[in-house]
Amino acid sequence: MTPQLEATPRESASRWRIDATDIARIAVFAAITAVLGLPGGFAVFGSVPITAQTLGVMLAGAVLGAWRGALSMLVFLALVALGLPLLAGGHGGIGVFAGPTAGYLVGWVVGAFVVGAIVHAGRRRLTWLRTSVGVVVGGILVVYAIGVPVSAFVLRLPLGQTILQSLVFVPGDLVKAVIAVVITMTLVRAYPRAFRSR
Repeated sequence: MTPQLEATPRESASRWRIDATDIARIAVFAAITAVLGLPGGFAVFGSVPITAQTLGVMLAGAVLGAWRGALSMLVFLALVALGLPLLAGGHGGIGVFAGPTAGYLVGWVVGAFVVGAIVHAGRRRLTWLRTSVGVVVGGILVVYAIGVPVSAFVLRLPLGQTILQSLVFVPGDLVKAVIAVVITMTLVRAYPRAFRSR
């Protein structure tokens, strides 16, 4: 059997330490998520808005890792709560956290964490398979698992009906997942410093 190597206290502490470079990287991905909302949404099958901002969630987790990816989403949502119109369609303010999309916004934080946890599992070299699994599980399944029930509760709709209605988002999210994986794997080869050792 291969012995399991335990992280030293110094290595464990480095996972939690955030320096100026980390702060800058967290801010960059919060800004990327905001920029992805500038085009607004577009309707699919009538009136269902599709936006690109979940691509920012996927990329934040895949590039920054679990905690830093989640922090970048927390920074973004804090700016939204302060009233900045950073959500698709120019929405912002504390009120959005009481609306039908509130669960999805919380899901962005948890989703970015899960993406990072899977993609960087064991601090190993990134692979296409693990990155794909991480992006789909964290960036789609986790976000839906939190967003759909909250949306059903706020809108007072049956959960089953809300799940069926949310299926229209899946094709677009799968496209964003492919884009996120390609960007991540291209970046890790072209600019590995973006994935600096943590």
